[in-house]
Amino acid sequence: MSQKKSRYAPGLTLIQIMLLLAVLGIVLYLALSYFKKEPAPAVTFKTISGEQITSASLRGKVVLVNFWATSCNSCVQEMPQMVETYNKYKDRGLEFVAVAMHYDPPNYVLNYAQTRQLPFKVALDTDGAVAKSFGDVALTPTTFLIDKDGLILKRYVGIPEFSALHEMLEAALPA
Repeated sequence: MSQKKSRYAPGLTLIQIMLLLAVLGIVLYLALSYFKKEPAPAVTFKTISGEQITSASLRGKVVLVNFWATSCNSCVQEMPQMVETYNKYKDRGLEFVAVAMHYDPPNYVLNYAQTRQLPFKVALDTDGAVAKSFGDVALTPTTFLIDKDGLILKRYVGIPEFSALHEMLEAALPA
């Protein structure tokens, strides 16, 4: 009986080697995707007070952009923690823009912001252009953490895990 010698590593079949290479490729792709930061889109936020804020004017600052609606139960539930987060980090330079979705009536947004005394900028996205620019945001709440260089560090769909968000803010903001 003659034994056929394999051209591959001892004990590995061609299928096992191909599977191993596929797994390594997937791991490499995911690792590169994880570390690749996407730039935040160039947009203009129009606040309920009439102010216009460009994303370019926010460069050099760490920013939270929160898409929400007054009719969204999760948004209303998370808002007190968003206020606490902003108040905790605003003195270290955190900027915050709460963007009301296009379907949210402006008078509801204004009433909500005033009665809750929201301490950060509240913007109206009346035509949906800002949500579209941020990857066609449709689910609320959706929050983006943007670093000083205008790169998206994290996208949260749903209520964020606030302790993890605070850890990211600690790392992104100056001491």
